[in-house]
Amino acid sequence: MFTEIPKERPSTPLLDSVTETADLRLLDLDQLEQFNYELRNFLIYSVGQSGGHFGAGLGVVELTTALHYVFDTPNDKLVWDVGHQAYPHKIITGRREQMTKIRSKEGPAAFPLRSESEYDTFGVGHSSTSISAAMGMSLGMRAMGKDNQAVAIIGDGAMTAGMAFEALNHAGHEKADMLVVLNDNDMAISDNVGALNKYFTRLWSSPTYTSLREGSKKILQKSATAWEFMRKTEEHMKAMVAPGIFFEELGFNYYGPIDGHDTEELVHTLENLKKLPGPKLLHVVTKKGKGFAPAEVEQIKYHALKKQHQPVTVTSTAIAKPTYSNVFGEWLCDMAEVDQRLMGITPAMREGSDMIRFSERFAERYFDVAIAEQHAVTLAAGMACEGAKPVVAIYSTFLQRGYDQLIHDVALQNLDVLFAIDRAGLVGEDGPTHHGAYDYSYLRPIPNMVIMAPSNEDECRQMLYTGYQFSGPVAVRYPRGAGIGIETNKKMSLLPLGKGIMRRQRAVTADVNNKAIAVLAFGSSVNSALEAAQALSQQGIDISVADMRFVKPLDEALITELTKTHDQLICIEENAIMGGAGSAVVEYLAQQGLTIPCQLMGIPDRYIEHASPSEQFNDVGIDKAAIIAKVQGLSSLS
Repeated sequence: MFTEIPKERPSTPLLDSVTETADLRLLDLDQLEQFNYELRNFLIYSVGQSGGHFGAGLGVVELTTALHYVFDTPNDKLVWDVGHQAYPHKIITGRREQMTKIRSKEGPAAFPLRSESEYDTFGVGHSSTSISAAMGMSLGMRAMGKDNQAVAIIGDGAMTAGMAFEALNHAGHEKADMLVVLNDNDMAISDNVGALNKYFTRLWSSPTYTSLREGSKKILQKSATAWEFMRKTEEHMKAMVAPGIFFEELGFNYYGPIDGHDTEELVHTLENLKKLPGPKLLHVVTKKGKGFAPAEVEQIKYHALKKQHQPVTVTSTAIAKPTYSNVFGEWLCDMAEVDQRLMGITPAMREGSDMIRFSERFAERYFDVAIAEQHAVTLAAGMACEGAKPVVAIYSTFLQRGYDQLIHDVALQNLDVLFAIDRAGLVGEDGPTHHGAYDYSYLRPIPNMVIMAPSNEDECRQMLYTGYQFSGPVAVRYPRGAGIGIETNKKMSLLPLGKGIMRRQRAVTADVNNKAIAVLAFGSSVNSALEAAQALSQQGIDISVADMRFVKPLDEALITELTKTHDQLICIEENAIMGGAGSAVVEYLAQQGLTIPCQLMGIPDRYIEHASPSEQFNDVGIDKAAIIAKVQGLSSLS
């Protein structure tokens, strides 16, 4: 059992001997225990240096080794759901020495990525896609005459999503040759792990039993009564030691649960299952954070780590800035105190959305729907039909998964649902699967929607209140991380709908040799624009900065006024340029026949790879330096 994160790279001679999975399969079975010890030790060390997902990977060390030991990877396909648990997989598959730089601009991605390695068979980041993908691979290999296998590894949390059950249902119907490994680290049925269950799992997965079962089936099916008796007897035997009847009814042969930390048992069971045709589900029970004592005790805290052993300078007067999530969490509790109609909904993002206090104080009005974004949105719609005031706390990238429900079930019926959209814009090291780069673009075309974007903590609080009081669907989208340090006003006030404010007005006496430029900034980009304006003023270039506040409805009057007093407009946003807030401004200008030049700054038409947020802002050209350069290039009248 490890208790500390090592400061120096541990000695891992057996692990170092494996540079590809073929090397792993040369080891003797009795060497795998030492291999797993070294793998876990190295994983703890590397994540300590890089930061990143921690507990999930520790929980699947033995499972990862067993899968690569039994299956002919990369020819056989392993599909990891979400990818939080894929660090051991990356270490085994040739990226060991790069792992201390995972999630950095020059290092491996946080999740499996097809372009990074042939062992990463499917790019992931959003949950519950593995069974569909593995099934597609299985059917594709069947059609192409390939004799390889596909394995989906999915956690009990990801199994709660509707997409997973859709795939299970279809795979059973198609009788796809595939294996689903259900990694269970939380379910109550884990108690069924034991000697008797282990015996039956080996028995049911053995070629002898399978052959006998199929032979008996052909004979007994001639007598419907006899076959039904045998089938029922087998089901009742399984029900005594395994919760697999549900999966059996979907057409899967169910095996388990077995101890996911018993390497030998895993290897023997997987070897048996590899020989069996058709859809199979192996239920393994693991412990998140396994092998690192603090992570076993505090699994939520150790889901991910920040970099360890980094020098930190703290002054006695330093005050931590609240995150936008903190602002939301505080507002949610304050609003719930004064309005019994408020209902809080989250798709398994209680901690990330800072709903812990709300869930404790208002338990009867708190609903964690698990990883089921579509259900979360329509659940809110149903609540609104009965006069409740639901607030859906959801990440921008995950709201994409409930888009049809947002249009059809909420907006079409003009229901009172407030969407608190967290992690909007670029999110840093988690990369393109987690960026909230498209919400302006996908929300703008929806009739009845109101879209707000705060530039600071107090605006966020007041926008949440304004959206809550509005009759109809509203989205308040805010970025990941801390605000700028503005103290929030405890008093909640309504903002005038669709009205922006001027945060900096170009002086009438400004240099007449420079164009009069106005920056129309949305959300978090307001602060970069103000910083740029301050720096430009030192160079004798004076610009106006508008905090637009609303993406929909736009402050058309403010835009029109700025066209009268300025020669050039610049729109800046932390969203895709295509279809975004700047596009809305250009559409309005075109409709009104206003021919003022308008430059758009935002996220370009490409995926932004993992890096630090500052590196990403620099990459796409929406940071302070980029705004300064843009204004300098446009300001001269010549």
